[in-house]
Amino acid sequence: MTMPGWVGRATRAARLAGAMMLSGVPLRAHAMTGPWVDTAADVLAWFVIVLVPVAGIYLFWKVHILPEIIAEKRHHPQKDAIKTLCILSLIFGGLLWPFAWLWAYSRPVMFKLAYGTEKHEDYY
Repeated sequence: MTMPGWVGRATRAARLAGAMMLSGVPLRAHAMTGPWVDTAADVLAWFVIVLVPVAGIYLFWKVHILPEIIAEKRHHPQKDAIKTLCILSLIFGGLLWPFAWLWAYSRPVMFKLAYGTEKHEDYY
């Protein structure tokens, strides 16, 4: 019975690594050595520690003000209330964001009957 090609290669690689460990040849996990590797690791660490959280907070903020932007583009009559809900959603960690999103895309049912218009007063 023949084995698939990758099984044979994996077996040969494992045998070679085992033979090198038993022979006392020092094994290296990487081919790059020198002080520039430490410098590159330091730069990458600072990038991850500083810039990634800042970018995450910015992205979180931009996503949470999307319902407000949508309400303004659609001239939603209750856009001020949607803006307040977006701010509350930022405070409560995003729990209210889906409600703001749905509210921005919906129209109040009896708003035109009560106020005579379906647009925000800034539209006029």
